[in-house]
Amino acid sequence: MKFNYQARTKEGQVQKGVVEASSSDTALIILQKYGLYVTSLEEVAKGPIYNRQIKLFQGISKKDVAVFTRQLAIMFKSQVPIVESLTAIARQASKADFKEKIMKLSEEIEGGSPLSSAFSIYPKLFSPFYINMIKSGEASGKLTESLDYLADHLEKEYNFQNKIKGAMLYPVFVFIVFAAVFSAMIFFILPPLTQVLKETGQELPLITKAIIAFSEFLKKWFWLAVIILAGGIFFGLKYIKTEEGKKDFDRFSLKIPIISSLLKKIYLTRFAENLSTLISGGIPIARALEISGEVVGNYVYKSIIFTAMDEVRKGEQISATLENYPNEISPLFIQMAMVGEKTGRLGSSLLNIVTFYQDEVDRTIDSLIRLLEPLMLIVLGLAVAGLLAGVLLPLYSVGLG
Repeated sequence: MKFNYQARTKEGQVQKGVVEASSSDTALIILQKYGLYVTSLEEVAKGPIYNRQIKLFQGISKKDVAVFTRQLAIMFKSQVPIVESLTAIARQASKADFKEKIMKLSEEIEGGSPLSSAFSIYPKLFSPFYINMIKSGEASGKLTESLDYLADHLEKEYNFQNKIKGAMLYPVFVFIVFAAVFSAMIFFILPPLTQVLKETGQELPLITKAIIAFSEFLKKWFWLAVIILAGGIFFGLKYIKTEEGKKDFDRFSLKIPIISSLLKKIYLTRFAENLSTLISGGIPIARALEISGEVVGNYVYKSIIFTAMDEVRKGEQISATLENYPNEISPLFIQMAMVGEKTGRLGSSLLNIVTFYQDEVDRTIDSLIRLLEPLMLIVLGLAVAGLLAGVLLPLYSVGLG
């Protein structure tokens, strides 16, 4: 929020201006720290409703957090005080909600809170992985390196997720085209043709009867089909958000042919990169495993990682525990973890796995896209051809008769 203020300096001079803060009390504290005696403080009018920013469409994305972390890392490396850095970044933030949160972080730190404690105020924005990397940097006196690690990690994660989302665009586009073509045929093309067929009085093939019956059902009960479909999607998504639903979905996703192989590589990449980054940041291995398990994104792998964490606390090696899960953990991953543990360079060994699997995932995604393009075109063509054949063949036979 912005506040218009009027104040006097220690010399008695009148000063006017605008200060940005999360509340009027915070604005007063900020101005007092600059040696000003506030005589008037008013919130800046928000203006007409059509000119205001709509928070609904201003969600804070992972890209925003990645850019924020990179900016903070650069400013901290340049030895700009942390409060000044946060204030400067907040001024540049385009999203009001994010700007407000950054200002709150600045206020917390100015009030004496450590950086990690300030970030923990927003657990949905800054993950346990993020906060523990900051905490590690504070404890070791290497906060600059920790911020660099975090910025690199978040940028990689963002680019990786963008690649996967990009790979899904083509199948979604083809499906939408298919749905549009199918709907046009059912509601506009088939009705007049089916009327002609009924008037001929001839015995229709089974496929033609099925198409006509399906077309008439949709025309009559279209609203019911939409309600059932929308309800199924709504309750399905709601169930997946529950703890039990998430577990079931995670188990099921790892059993889907072709897709399961890609997902396993993605989770192994995420596990290796998170663990490597945390270990390189000075986090104890057991704690690093706990955090990696929380952010890996799949219940099955989370359970495996937590089991490894328990065994590490008992004195066992990570690789020895992972060997018990040959379906989920690849031999290469286990071998590289074993080498890293023996040489005392687990972080760098895991980074080699990350590089290898990222290349593998890229190749797998490219292969799937190349496979999906002709496959979906064939399916779309066969479906449309089947619809046309079911109606046009009887018409053709009538013409011959």
